[in-house]
Amino acid sequence: MPIAQINIIEGRTDEQKERLIQEVTAAIVRAIDAPQESVRIIINEMPKQHFGIGGQSIKQLGR
Repeated sequence: MPIAQINIIEGRTDEQKERLIQEVTAAIVRAIDAPQESVRIIINEMPKQHFGIGGQSIKQLGR
């Protein structure tokens, strides 16, 4: 059972996350011939203040 964990910054719509799950699942199925029903996708959403670049959170950087 393949499991993919994806870390993203908060702010994506539910529709975007659904599309991400579909596309990543399809890629795994193609790449390793896994049955689609065995693929698991975990999306971890991070608040903007929990991700930093160059010593500042991306919230502080205005991204």
